[in-house]
Amino acid sequence: MKRPIPWIIAVVLLALVAGVFVMRTAPPPRTLSSPTPTPLPDDRVEERQRMVDRQIRARGVTDTRVLAAMEKVPRHAFVPSDVLDQAYNDYPLPIGYGQTISQPYIVAVMTELLKLKPGEKALEIGTGSGYQAAILAELTDKVYSIEIIPQLAERARATLDRMGYHYVVTKHADGYWGWKEHAPFDAIIVTAAPDHVPQPLLEQLADGGRMVIPVGPPGGYQSLWLITREGDEYHNFNWGGVAFVPLTRLEQ
Repeated sequence: MKRPIPWIIAVVLLALVAGVFVMRTAPPPRTLSSPTPTPLPDDRVEERQRMVDRQIRARGVTDTRVLAAMEKVPRHAFVPSDVLDQAYNDYPLPIGYGQTISQPYIVAVMTELLKLKPGEKALEIGTGSGYQAAILAELTDKVYSIEIIPQLAERARATLDRMGYHYVVTKHADGYWGWKEHAPFDAIIVTAAPDHVPQPLLEQLADGGRMVIPVGPPGGYQSLWLITREGDEYHNFNWGGVAFVPLTRLEQ
């Protein structure tokens, strides 16, 4: 029997070694998945700074964390394209389905009244555009938000994800009943006006918790209330008059 020629053996061994090297260093196969959302380019920093300086800080909001959140979150990313040029004006804007994104000053006031601390659990009733949830998410990493209108719930979820607020937990439901599975909440903010304070929300407020809620008849002005809980007692403070869309309810 003839022995293999040495140079042939060398070539074969070299090929095997090269093959092993390629197999070990080649990248793993890619799987199909949804692309990671890319945040919108933020080219309106100066507008947002003016909004905070002239509309919010100048009118008495002093909480530095709230002011920083208002300066950071791009409101224009949460408004429809047809009102984009009005994103930093100091008034509510329509977002469809009879709902609005709240006036920046009122967003700041309500957030300041909550006195939300890092790590506290916050519940928002009325996700709407997702803007208020994003502001809350700059203050704590435990934010839950409920929206009753399915189209708005879906759009807000997509916007929050696109802006990087993946940890905000949202669902489509009737916010009147709160979110019992995640209660109690250190802070509850209601961004639409019921004609009375929902009892389930009072029950889901933690001891020492705060709730900010506009209450009053639909189609007119309401009173903005800060409700704090101490044990089984609730203390109410009337901040003043506001105008919110009515709290939408599922048919009972």
